[in-house]
Amino acid sequence: MNSSVVEIQEARARHVEIDEEMLTVELVDGRVISVPLAWYPRLWYGTPEERAHFEIIGDGAIIHWPDLDEDLSVSGILAGRRSGETPESLKKWLEARGKQRSTSE
Repeated sequence: MNSSVVEIQEARARHVEIDEEMLTVELVDGRVISVPLAWYPRLWYGTPEERAHFEIIGDGAIIHWPDLDEDLSVSGILAGRRSGETPESLKKWLEARGKQRSTSE
């Protein structure tokens, strides 16, 4: 009896681009994933500078935006998972951002 073993590797990011409308992730295996930025409200409401400040961590498994307190798994993006943040949590985050901006001006 022959059996073949299929090795499933976790999707890993090599490169990330983000603009006003889309988040695009190039994977180490050559695939490119693009998803609407609106799926991730913290990225949507972030400034271009905050969006551009990210880290690819966990050997490419996670994309982390420290200024926005946002972490996205590459496997979740690939699976089409949108942000799971509740409207209440997003509202509190937006209010806190407004307060931070008003005190820094």
